[in-house]
Amino acid sequence: MIRVLLADDEVMIRAGVRAILTTDPDITVVAEAGDGREAVELALAHRPDVALLDIRMPELDGLAAAGEITRVAPGVAVAMLTTFGDDIYVARALDGGALGFLLKSGDPRELLTGVHAVAGGGAYLAPRVAARVLTTLRSTGLGRAHAARARTGSLTEREREVLALLGAGLSNAQIARRLGLVEGTVKGHVSAIFTRLDLDNRVQAAILAHEAELIAE
Repeated sequence: MIRVLLADDEVMIRAGVRAILTTDPDITVVAEAGDGREAVELALAHRPDVALLDIRMPELDGLAAAGEITRVAPGVAVAMLTTFGDDIYVARALDGGALGFLLKSGDPRELLTGVHAVAGGGAYLAPRVAARVLTTLRSTGLGRAHAARARTGSLTEREREVLALLGAGLSNAQIARRLGLVEGTVKGHVSAIFTRLDLDNRVQAAILAHEAELIAE
């Protein structure tokens, strides 16, 4: 069962999101918060699998709350839930440790898919957000791609395969099945990749994999 903390200052939004989440028998909402400070406190109290945070909240906004939760409760996977216009904050959210970026206006199935992905150790960007991120990456030109390829050049062939699958949003278990490895071995490869490339989280790894053109579009 995936245990979710839901934080949004609008009661009606919380009710709607909760209604979508409860359609999945494998997801349960264990706590709700109306501001970022309360979200941090509830994350510590309940230790949910996923904290689903709105960006614009009083007391402590979702971006700051994401950073605080990943610092004090590192076992909690954080995903941001916001409007399409707020996706300009995606870089800040990812820097704060968020593994997912979901849209309130998106397909309800995206919400469920995203929660499952981050709960399983993967990363998830709503398709419209992912499209904008990739457009931004492409607009930086060949110099950035060249730098990314040089940065990943020190990886072994197996580590490059793992990084490519991280970039596709797969969890450790999914990567293990895809490559015919045990999950512990994949975890070791992921740790080595993060250390060697100075990465903080799976979303940064995914962006680097795209920049280095390790993923077939």
